[in-house]
Formats: sequence, structure tokens, C-alpha cells
Amino acid sequence: MSHDHHDERPELTPAQIAAALNPPPGRNGGDLVVETLQGLGATTVFGLPGQHALGMFDALRRSSLGYVGLRVENNAGFAADAYGRITGEVAPLLLSTGPGALTSLAALQEAAAASAPVLAISSQIPTAGLGGGRHGYLHELRDQKASFRDVVKSVHTVRTASQIPSAIAAAWESALTAPHGPVRIEIPEDVLIAETTLPVVTAMDATPREVHARPELIAVAAHLLSNAERPAIIAGGGVVRSDASGKLRALAEKVGAPVVTTYGGKGAFPWEHPLSLQSWIEDRHTTDFLEDADVLLVVGSGLGELSSNYYTFAPRGRVVQIEADAGKLESNHPALGIHADARDALADLIEAVTPRRDPAAAERVAAVLGRVRDRIAGQELTLEQRLVAGIRTALPDASPSFWDMTILGYWAWAAFDARHPNTMHSAQGSGGLGYAFPAAIGAAAADRTKPVLAVSGDGGAMYSIAELATARQYELPVTWLIVDDGGYGILREYMTDAFGETSATELSRPDFVALAESFGVPAVRTNPEALTDDLAKALAQPGPSVVVLPALLRMFRPTHL
Repeated sequence: MSHDHHDERPELTPAQIAAALNPPPGRNGGDLVVETLQGLGATTVFGLPGQHALGMFDALRRSSLGYVGLRVENNAGFAADAYGRITGEVAPLLLSTGPGALTSLAALQEAAAASAPVLAISSQIPTAGLGGGRHGYLHELRDQKASFRDVVKSVHTVRTASQIPSAIAAAWESALTAPHGPVRIEIPEDVLIAETTLPVVTAMDATPREVHARPELIAVAAHLLSNAERPAIIAGGGVVRSDASGKLRALAEKVGAPVVTTYGGKGAFPWEHPLSLQSWIEDRHTTDFLEDADVLLVVGSGLGELSSNYYTFAPRGRVVQIEADAGKLESNHPALGIHADARDALADLIEAVTPRRDPAAAERVAAVLGRVRDRIAGQELTLEQRLVAGIRTALPDASPSFWDMTILGYWAWAAFDARHPNTMHSAQGSGGLGYAFPAAIGAAAADRTKPVLAVSGDGGAMYSIAELATARQYELPVTWLIVDDGGYGILREYMTDAFGETSATELSRPDFVALAESFGVPAVRTNPEALTDDLAKALAQPGPSVVVLPALLRMFRPTHL
């Protein structure tokens, strides 16, 4: 793709030239940050102020950017992550230096694992102190960038005011180039607060590079699919991130291929479609079916730990893998590796394949789902299944849901019907606790017209309880379901299975209803019978709400052993 945009550049009008020659007084480096963000199309920023970052926050006053301030930097990162997932746009995250910046690392790891385009802009100690780690500045680190380098897609450093617009544009392009992901910029305090006479930043160009499939690989993949006897498709998070669910359905129907969605790919394929094997990827019946495919198309998944049923998956047929992250191609299984954005490559395949009919495919799908149902039914887990079904009934179809690392969330990965693409999200990418509620805040900030659901256990809830104040302050339509089982429920199960007893899993916790109400957030204690009605009522009311469900849940037994 050519980067010579010379002919496309707009000519400045005489008025614009006059404005450039006479910039308004009272601007600083922080203004260049917010002007660049606005020029690139940002409308909302997340963050938390800190001493070195005050120049950016001062400039927010003079901008039209909306600001959502959370109470912990990691939670601000989770909110930005969700905003990026929901909108597909870059989510700016404004952070301070040292502890403020470092506290965001776990959230940025989740954004990287889930391919969420987060643009973290953190301050830095004054320029005079950089590079040594011996000057004694507050928050000083020897090499702050090094702490982020293993976590984000790219790191960008600014040392003068004139570098700010270009650095932000480069980071923006990096965040939106497939696979999407978090990026980071650092700007010294003195650069942010120094007055600038640079003209106001206007037109910005940060076009992400497109990752096109090589045509000879598409030709081979199309030939394999067109001539397969038992094709199957695994759809991962890349299908959701690239907005390719419509293309996935068109291809699956054209070649008659059953589709399994990974946990990251929830909602990528219609749950009740005759070719839908749903998301029971931890079930051996599903694994056996996929192993039996003579051609397996893997789209937007690296077939990692969960998606490969804990690395027990051993495909016997030919694997075709479409993946925007080149490092994931063939990382777990030999394949015809196609480095491409999922939407782009699926569109190419739809044109290239020959339609094939397989009247038995839907019957084979129904048989597998029947065996999965029978296995679960044999484990006497009716309470857990009833709760998943009750939440689905209460939640409007188009409303997003965010699930923490909690037993009910693990159930939802496999059993919840995400009725639209890009509506069900979890921290399954990197597995950090405390994701659900701050992420739901970010989704609600992106679209206030529909209620958003967050689901946590009592352990995970304690990570983000401070954000009840955020939800109330911004009057965001977020309903938080807290399943209170008195500890880290999933770890309790893991330890019992592994060691026969538990340690460090039991928790003293607050009265969540009283605590929520102390934040001015209405709350109700429910039970399994009343959950659907109580949840529906909470979701229907404006602003934030909390529903507490005391319940001891169990996981379905895995079948990879």
C-alpha cells in the first residue's frame, strides 16, 4: 500500500493559514496531545490524573473530548479495552508516571491478548532526569518503557513538543493495524506543561496498514474447502475483532461447514444455526468432531490452551489457518498459514470456493450437541444451567455482557448464547481478575442507549468495587451481578481437585448490597428463583445497579483428561 498521500492532502484556506500563523495563546504540550487525538477522531478518553500528567488533564478542559475517570489505573485500562472492543475504534488511556503507569499493565496485557486497540499515553519525569534512574525524581524508573515493551504492540517516545502529533499518529496506526492491540506513548512532564507556539493540530493521517491474504494461498484454501468431504470451521476472536461474522456465515453456508466458536469468538456465528456447534470446545465430543474433519479452517484463532481443549486437540485432516498475528501462524499445529485480516480473507474465500452441498452436516451437528447435552445432564448441574438461561432471558439481545474470571463466567464461555457478534466479552485473553465491572463501564461510555451487564464473583468484585463511584458519577447504565460464594470459587475447585484441600481461597467480604447503596447505587439481594426477574428489573432502570446472588456453583467436569 502506497503511503504517498501527497495528492490527497487538503489545501489550507487563507483563514486556516492565518490561524496557523497566529495560534491561540495559553496552549501547552498537553493541548497538542488532545488536539491530535481529536484530529484522529477520538471522542472519549479514559484515565486517572497524576502529578506529571497534569498538563494533559489541564488541556482536556479546552477540548471537546469526553472524559471518564476511573478510580484505579488498571480499571481505567479495562474500561478502555472494552470501549475499543465495542466500537472498533482507538480508546485513549491517559496515565501518570511510575506507579500510575505500571498499575495499568495487567489491563494492557488483557487488551493485547484480546486485540483491543488501546492507546495508553503516560507522562514521564522531566527530560533532565531521563536515562539515569539516579536523579531522585518522584516516580522515577531507570527505563519506564522497558516495563511496557513485553506487554503492548509498540512503544513510542516523545522528547519535544513537535514530536507529539507524529508519535500519537504512529501509535494510532499501530493500534488499528490487524491484529488490533494496545500501544503506549510516554511524554515528559516538562514537555506537557511548557507553553507552545506550534499551530493547532488539524488534519491527521494515521491509516492502518491492511493485511491482505496472498492470492496463491487463497486459491489453495478454496480448492481444499471446495473438495472436502467433512469440512469444519473454528472461528476465534479475530472474526469478532474484524467484524467478519457475516462473511463467516456466508462461507460456512456456501461450503456446508459446521462452525465452532472459541470463547474469544463468542457471537461470531448464530447459536441456533443448523451448522452451529456452539462453543463447547472443552468437550471431547466437540474435539472428536473437529479432529475428524478432513479440512479444518481456523479463522482468527491461534488454537491456544482453551481453544485446543488444553492442547489435547490433534487434527487428522488438513488445517488452513487465517490469522492477522503472523507469530500465531502454525504456532500450535502445522497448517496452510495465511497471514491476513479475517474479514478480508473470508471475502476472498467466498468468491473463490465452489459451493458444496452436504445434507448430512446439520444432522452430524445435532448429534454432537445431543451428546454434549447428555454428558452435562449426567453431572446434575441444573442450578448452573438455570442461572445461565435466566441471565440470557433477562438481558436484552443487543446488550453487551462482560464476564469476570468466575465459575458462572466459565459456564457462560461454553453455554451462553451471545445473540449478536461483539456483545459477549471476558478477560479470558490473559485471565486477570476484576475485568467485568470496569469493562462494562467502558462499554456503557461507548453507548449509553442500552444497558450493560457485568458478572463477577465476590473475589473478583473486590478488585473493582471503587468503580461503583465511577458508575454513579457518570450515571452509566451498568448492572453488576455479583455471585457471592465466599471466596475464589474456581480456585477452590482447582485446589480440591489437585490437592484434596484448599488454602487461601476463603474470603471475608462486605455486605455488597449495603456497600453498593453507600455509593448511591441501588442494590438487591436475590436467589436463583428470583434472579431473572430481579436482573431484568435492574437492567430496565436508568443508571447503575447491583444484584447480589449468594450461591455456591460448580464447574462442569472437563473431558480432556
